[in-house]
Amino acid sequence: MNRKLKVGIIGATGMVGQNYLRLLHNHPWFELTYLAASPNSAGKKYCDAVAGRWHMHEDIPENFKDIVVEDANIVKKAIGECKLVFSAVEMDKQTIIALEAEYASQGFAVVSNNSAHRNTEDVPVIIPEINHDHLNIIPEQQQKHGWSKGFIVVKPNCSIQSYMLPAYALIKAGYPVDKMIVATLQALSGAGYPGPSAIDLVDNTIPYIAGEEEKSEVEPRKIFGKIKNGKFALDESIKISAHCNRVPVSDGHTACASIRFAGKRPELDEVISIWQNFTALPQELKLPSAPIPPMIYREEVDRPQPQKDRDTGNGMAITVGRLRKCNVFDYRFVGLHHNTVRGAAGGSILTAELLKAKGFV
Repeated sequence: MNRKLKVGIIGATGMVGQNYLRLLHNHPWFELTYLAASPNSAGKKYCDAVAGRWHMHEDIPENFKDIVVEDANIVKKAIGECKLVFSAVEMDKQTIIALEAEYASQGFAVVSNNSAHRNTEDVPVIIPEINHDHLNIIPEQQQKHGWSKGFIVVKPNCSIQSYMLPAYALIKAGYPVDKMIVATLQALSGAGYPGPSAIDLVDNTIPYIAGEEEKSEVEPRKIFGKIKNGKFALDESIKISAHCNRVPVSDGHTACASIRFAGKRPELDEVISIWQNFTALPQELKLPSAPIPPMIYREEVDRPQPQKDRDTGNGMAITVGRLRKCNVFDYRFVGLHHNTVRGAAGGSILTAELLKAKGFV
């Protein structure tokens, strides 16, 4: 890992792109050498392209300010500049599908934050602690499309990590979960900038986020699924019913979940012990962005809370609390994670670290 891998960001001027840039500053494995965005930003220095719309709390890192932004649509501009691109482009779905495939065809490893390829049958949707083995489909993906080096990997919807990791830890410990009801309270930053208007969110909750419930119910079944005949077969053993709400919180998605086990249920104290002792491949490999521990249980009756818990583990840890019996299913709990770090740019960077550690790039 002594030689840094050159990486780029396409869609570098948006909120997710800015988060990538912030998190990649002084990264021990990756050197950010290429930035691209819309034609409106192309040709400008990065600091000028985001002037008046830099939304991070920290200033733009000095070594990125003068990088000239390229047009993300012109793939050949990236050739020779980097080996891996983080995709955060904001376009319609079909355009994103075609553009990310074009980058892959030109030999780039594409790690995407977008939802466009999440339903593509040979593209893995990765939560590194859960389904790192799904990266094994990459050679089949390359063979199918005739790509010699490039490939596409995506991260899941930004709202599911806070209940997926707790559920997976229990499944891994021998307690299969067959049903979940989840109500998410999703932060404003999940809607991008500028997001909902203030008049819509002040003193209010919006009980609808377009497409969110469908993603929350389907993507976990792909993540828990298996590779069969060069594509992913969904795990049909688990059913999830999701209610997704936008709430006036800046960062941090909360999930209130009720779970039912397919067989014997563990005792409450055993569930907590499983969560507290959970670890996975990213922690074993000591990946730079991997939180240690990946999951934290809070004993306080009023935790987790976005303000107090979203930055735990540099924004990469899942915080769980309020485990108790459920009157309908077996147990209920509250999960929380930082949606723009763990749920977006940070989760993709962790996936890229896994790709490098496993020799895919």
